[in-house]
Amino acid sequence: MSATIIPTLRYRDAMAAIEFLCDAFGFERMVVFADEGVVEHAQLVHGTGMVMIGSDRDDAFGSQITTAAESDRPTGAIYVIVDDVAAHAERARAAGATITMEPESQDYGGSNYSCTDLEGNVWSFG
Repeated sequence: MSATIIPTLRYRDAMAAIEFLCDAFGFERMVVFADEGVVEHAQLVHGTGMVMIGSDRDDAFGSQITTAAESDRPTGAIYVIVDDVAAHAERARAAGATITMEPESQDYGGSNYSCTDLEGNVWSFG
């Protein structure tokens, strides 16, 4: 099964964001098109999911969105399924993620936690 919904994020420092997302959250680089530190397009995969990453820049798409770092707060969050929530949270914390909701068991079953990345985007894992 391939991803049919792919969140797209822009970062001020997209190269650093790619490193962070791979180190902290376990994403893998599928493709990265970059020139002189500007990421034109990157695809990072996690299981059957994917996110697309690009450098913040003034182009047709950039005129429609902003980065979390430039707004008062993000307007959404990305939820990712992982095998071991507690271990994943510790990996993210060790890589510099800011844990905003510690791992917690839910009444409906399972567990989850939330954190922010290096530019303030909200990520939840369960």
